[in-house]
Amino acid sequence: MEWDPVREQQVLLAPEEILVLNQTGAIILGLCDGDRTVVEIVEELRGQYKTVADDEVREFLARLAAKRWVELGDE
Repeated sequence: MEWDPVREQQVLLAPEEILVLNQTGAIILGLCDGDRTVVEIVEELRGQYKTVADDEVREFLARLAAKRWVELGDE
């Protein structure tokens, strides 16, 4: 994940592909540090925002995992 100065947004780069992240996606990926579980990421988000849909966070990460852009370990 890196900042794209042209788009003025965070992007996720993969070979021959780029995913432009909205603010929420960038925040979620920013919390993916290899130590936190998905449950801990959701808890962290709930500490910062009024409403966090657990299933939406899981679905977002599952889509990225299906493309092999992130790895989900045991929860």
